[in-house]
Amino acid sequence: MLLVLERPELPLHNNHRYRDIRDYVKKRKISGSTRSDDGRRCRDTFASLKKTCRKHGISFWEYLKDRIAGANAVLPLPKIIRRAATMK
Repeated sequence: MLLVLERPELPLHNNHRYRDIRDYVKKRKISGSTRSDDGRRCRDTFASLKKTCRKHGISFWEYLKDRIAGANAVLPLPKIIRRAATMK
């Protein structure tokens, strides 16, 4: 909490992190779990990609199509995230 006194741009809570996963948790509870560890890892990876794309204003499906086609018209997510972090 005291770090906020030195860096006022930091949030006082982590509710935004909680909200990031809340939709995913609700869907998982409704649909049940996966049948394998590979299925769980795939589900978690795609859920994370989808949320990250949404946060940065990128179409998840366009991002996937771009990566599968190898077109590289959409910047890689790490570059987008770094760019967004430096703009703050």
